[in-house]
Order: sequence, then structure tokens, then C-alpha cells
Amino acid sequence: MSVLVPSQSSASHSSNKGVAVSSQDYDYIVVGAGSAGCVLAEQLSADGRSTVLLLEAGGHDRRLWINLPIGYGMSFYDERVNWKFVAQPDPGLQGRRIYFPRGRIVGGSSSINAMVYCRGLPSDFDDWAALGNSGWSWNDVRPVYEGFERPVDENGVAAPGGSLFVSDVRRELHPIERHFFAAAQQAGLPFSEDFNGAQPEGVGRYRINTRHAMRWSAADAFLRPALRRASLDLKTGALAERVLFEGRRAVGVAYRRGGGLLRARARRAVVLSAGAIQSPQLLQLSGVGPSALLQEHNIAVVLDQAQVGANLQDHLAMSYYYQATEPTLNNVLGSPWGKLRAGLQYALGLGGPLGISVNQCGGFVRSHPGAEQADTQLYCNPITYTLAESTTGTHIVPDRTAGFILCFQPCRPRSRGSVSIAAADASQAPLIRPNYLSHPQDLEQALRGAQLVRRLARTAAMRGLIRAPIGPALDGMDDAAMLDDFRARASTCYHPVGTCVMGADARGSVVDANLSVHGLEGLYVVDASVFPTITSGNTHAPTTMVAHKGAAAILRAQR
Repeated sequence: MSVLVPSQSSASHSSNKGVAVSSQDYDYIVVGAGSAGCVLAEQLSADGRSTVLLLEAGGHDRRLWINLPIGYGMSFYDERVNWKFVAQPDPGLQGRRIYFPRGRIVGGSSSINAMVYCRGLPSDFDDWAALGNSGWSWNDVRPVYEGFERPVDENGVAAPGGSLFVSDVRRELHPIERHFFAAAQQAGLPFSEDFNGAQPEGVGRYRINTRHAMRWSAADAFLRPALRRASLDLKTGALAERVLFEGRRAVGVAYRRGGGLLRARARRAVVLSAGAIQSPQLLQLSGVGPSALLQEHNIAVVLDQAQVGANLQDHLAMSYYYQATEPTLNNVLGSPWGKLRAGLQYALGLGGPLGISVNQCGGFVRSHPGAEQADTQLYCNPITYTLAESTTGTHIVPDRTAGFILCFQPCRPRSRGSVSIAAADASQAPLIRPNYLSHPQDLEQALRGAQLVRRLARTAAMRGLIRAPIGPALDGMDDAAMLDDFRARASTCYHPVGTCVMGADARGSVVDANLSVHGLEGLYVVDASVFPTITSGNTHAPTTMVAHKGAAAILRAQR
């Protein structure tokens, strides 16, 4: 890795030409008000003296379909709150282009996700430490989780603790969960009372981020209380164009807002928290990335760093749809009268299906007896649906007849993809190349996951619930057919990580264990892009943990 530090007069993407100077400098500038950015803004401004600018390209999150837990089906394709990225054709998935939703709103993807809260398995973090990342083992990160979480029991009683509510909503879960748990027992799978507890392996009920039956995003938990401080300045509709450098030091950010190009300066640090797709994009636009790519787009090279945008990892999920022999959420949400009843139930008591996620039960299990640890995440959702177009866009529409979904995702994929700029323009979507199933172990895990779902579907408990499969039937497939079906239908579970990877070696990673960018000063990346390896489950929880540790590291460096 080599460093080129261009003069300010010759570096078109490191200069201030054509940029209006803002009226105020800040101690810290944070780019992106998502899961990580909300935490960073709260922590860095906590002393009440340090000034923080938080830039968010999207708008405010005070919307019905954001606050209503079941409403994420309405925001999933809404360009007003969603970047709606689409990956490049993927050879591993028969050339299909996979949809990559990402939050474009205060709260980021925590404002549009399915609210499932899973820390990850302890071994995930021990693996991070084993890769040379001191301070990131399970024993290191567990107290960080415990510090910001606030558990809510099945009776709605919140324990003392942090500000991120993690709710046990078992009383609102659909009754078909009993069939799934019976099937798991018949298939020899263990039970877990709490995936975030002492024994996370097994099937059980997902905890979710809600409070009083309303979504509780990173914005609710961290940002909104912090905005009471005069030292924190949130600017929405602000698209970061590039980081500004003086030599090797990051000194500010150029951004567009209201049709104008502005500049803000940072006295202490610039922190990128734009996520696994846009943090590497912004680094590349700023002259930090593979030199050949930057030169192709006439961007002056500040730091030749091949790992920026590399190492993209993601969970690839596969769903199997079934008609059910008893009512499911389809019978409620698939009919006008059912929706009306559910709406009244929610309005009168904040209860019922509108107040929780459709991702209700599942777990972390071993796909086969020889597995050394849990290698597969399961979901059982009491709903089936299709996509429909209307004058307001694409919507998820529940089916009218009873149905449910069995879904799996391999926990730790080995395939690696990339994110790279398509142009020297922050408003143009980057090129996302997931490179799914390029590692042979991922093919093996896909096959084992399909075999596990088939085993569950063949239990007496599930046979009593299944009326008929919808679409391809696992029972009629051999191994080759199951893999062909996986390539034809599997899609992302919306957990991209790793594109600004953390590590001790500056040649093989982008940030160090303190999340400071190797080779540069005053620049940090703090979001899911720094994950050395993907965690076993949903990524909102570990991203929140990373943000707390990152903020602590930044504050230590400023003492």
C-alpha cells in the first residue's frame, strides 16, 4: 500500500474549489444518521461541550409506516425512505440482480428493518479477536451490549438499563409457532429461551426493538434524546460528497444540501457511519481506495488502499412458502375486514399483529449432527405474500388464503464481494457485486440448509400444518435440484458488512481496532462495514455495539 498526498491545487477531489464555507466549524462530523451514526452523535456530544454535526441524506422519520411495526412492508420499496440499491448481475445466482434496500432516513436501516434483535453468537466475536483485533472478543463486547440494552419482559415491564428497548413479545405471537416448536423438537433441535442470553443456540422467539408496540429505532433510542443538546446539529437532506483532507489529515466534509454545495470543518475527527455500501463509496469519492479505480474516474489519490470496498459479506436467505391448514396472518392482513379489525385492536390497546414483526420465531441451529457450532439461522413467519404495483409504488401484499414461510440462511458465508463507485458522483449508486456462492463451502451450506428445512417439513407437527407447498416443493428435489432452486430464488437477508474491514495489518484492512483509518489522521469508519467477518444473525445489534465501542475509542484518542 502506498500513500500519495497531492497538493491542494492539483487534487480536484481534495480541494475546496467551488465549495461554500459553512458558518460554523465543529469538533466532530459524523456522516450518516443510521444505527451507528445515531449512537455516535449521542456519545460524542455527551459532555455538552463538544460540537457535533450529523449529516443525513434522507429526511426525518416521523412517518406512520416507520413507527408502526408492521409498516415496514410499506417502506420496503419506498424511495422516499430507502436507497433501493440493486446489485450487479451475479453469476452465482443465475445472473440475477438482487435488491439491496438501505435506509435513507433518520435512523437509517433501523427505521425500515424487521426489528429483530440478535447480538450474534459469542464465537463470532472471539473470531474477530483471533484475527488480531484486540478488545473485540465476546468477553470484551458483552458488557457493551449490556450497557445500552433495556430488556422488556413479556408483561411489558422494562428492566433498568440502557436506552435501546429489546422486547419479549411472545404474548402477541401467532399461534402457529407451536407447530414450529413441536417440529423442531421432533427434528432433534434444542430450544433457546433467549438468543441474547446464556444459551443462544436453539430455536425460540425473536426479541424485537419496540416500545409500547411501536418501533424503537436507533433514532428513538439515542439520537432524539441527544438532540436536546445545543452542541448537536442534525442536518437532513445533506448528501456527503467527499471528505476534505489537508495532507494526510481529514479536516472536513463537502456536502450538498438544498441545491447548494457546502463545507463543514472538523477540529478533531471525521467519522463515516454511512453503512457497508456507502462508507466505502464515500472513501473512494474522497481519494481513499484502489488507485486504479480512482484514476479511472479522475479522482486524485490521497491513499492507495485496495481493501476499501473489498470483503463484502452478506447473508443469503432462502424461503419456502406453504399453504396452511389453519388461519395465519394472511387471514387478518389479507382482507379489508381483517385489516380493519387489526387496526381497531391496535388503536384501542396497541396490541395485535400490527404491533410486532412478522419475523416471530426461528433460531440458530446446527444444520447437521457433524457441525461444530450453530451454522444456520431459521425463521418461521405466519404469513405469505406477493409484490404488487400501485400508483404509489411497489408494496408487499399478504395473500388472502392461509399460509406461512420457513426460511433459512447460512450463518457465516465465505464468499466475498465488493462495492465500487460507478462515477465521481455521490448521487450515483455504487456498483455492488456480492459474488454470492463463489466459495464452495457456501454451496455446501446452502444444500445443508435446504435439507434441514425439508427435515422440519417432514415432521408430524409440520405435516399437520402444511396443506400444500406454494411453488417449488422440496420433497420432489434431489441435491442438485435443491441447489438449482437456491440459485434461482435465494436473496439477501439485508445484512451487508465488511467493506471497510477492521484489522491489524494496514495492507489487509482499512481500519485498526480503534476504527481509525490506517495511514490517515482524524478519520474513522464506525458501522457494519468494519466487521472482520459477518456475525451469525441480524446485524443491527452488533452495529450498535460497534458504534458504542467506536465512540469510546474516538473519545479516548481526544483526551
